[in-house]
Amino acid sequence: MARTKPPGAGKASAVSVRGLEKRYGPIEAVRGIDLDVEPGEVFGFLGPNGAGKSTTIKMLCTLVAPTAGSAQVAGLDVVTQRTAVRRHIGLVFQETTLDEYLTAEQNLKFHAAIYGMPRRAVGPRVEAVLELVGLADRKTSAVRTYSGGMKRRLEIARGLLHSPRVLFLDEPTIGLDPDSRQVLWRYVDELRRREDITVFLTTHYMDEAERCDRIAIINHGTIVALGTPAELKADVGHDRVRIVTADNAGSAKKIASKLGVEAAPDGDGLLVNVPNGEGFVPKLFDIGISVQSVSVARPSLDDVFMAHAGRRIGDEEAAAAPRHWMRAMNR
Repeated sequence: MARTKPPGAGKASAVSVRGLEKRYGPIEAVRGIDLDVEPGEVFGFLGPNGAGKSTTIKMLCTLVAPTAGSAQVAGLDVVTQRTAVRRHIGLVFQETTLDEYLTAEQNLKFHAAIYGMPRRAVGPRVEAVLELVGLADRKTSAVRTYSGGMKRRLEIARGLLHSPRVLFLDEPTIGLDPDSRQVLWRYVDELRRREDITVFLTTHYMDEAERCDRIAIINHGTIVALGTPAELKADVGHDRVRIVTADNAGSAKKIASKLGVEAAPDGDGLLVNVPNGEGFVPKLFDIGISVQSVSVARPSLDDVFMAHAGRRIGDEEAAAAPRHWMRAMNR
């Protein structure tokens, strides 16, 4: 497992987890994980469905009580200081929880009232966060007139309204087209710079995971990988060489016998995993294989996910957004 000091190392952790467990009867959803997220990080938290990802996030957001272990968010205990934790975190869900019949400004002012923000501070703060996400000119428009990307940006503005120290983004771009995703991420990058905030992100898009300072992968309730994207890809180690030959079956046998490498069927070609793909390709010609086409790919985060979770993240179905999270936050 890769271990690198994150950007905020040396400061008090934004999220600190020790021996965190959650059991539902005989089911161990989370099995004693340790985790530190430093101030100012964009931290990716990945895992297949049923791996313990959602349960961990619910514990960090005070929506589920741990069975054992401890967790602190913004220096506050998620069990004994539950209300204080909620004042210091922002949440953006997979599906919209906005009131679409209210304007953007009204949605934010309603949120401010829930959080008990001082009245004199609400107006300037609403203006500031709407400006930050590029919606200041649409503040008096009903949310039902917004595009999907605009709604997601408004939800980020709402999550930032009470100046949280940690912002949890749960699949924030699911359902958005590629252009809207890029626009949203530009605003996330800007808010991180201007608000000095820690972002805790779940996503099933690998290009978004690449934006993270560090990534943790959880599987079967335990952290199985942790490090920067570059470190995790380096740990996987092997390049993927895909070849199409005149005789794939015969070529696979020849590669195995002469080069000692397994060539697995892959559509109309063969896939070979080797440490140095560029150095491996000339050897194919040396042993007399008739190569019709060849490509070499470096390890990707999808390969990392496959190595640690046993499947590609693209195979994961997006989990349904838990609307009861917002109701739980308001209790």
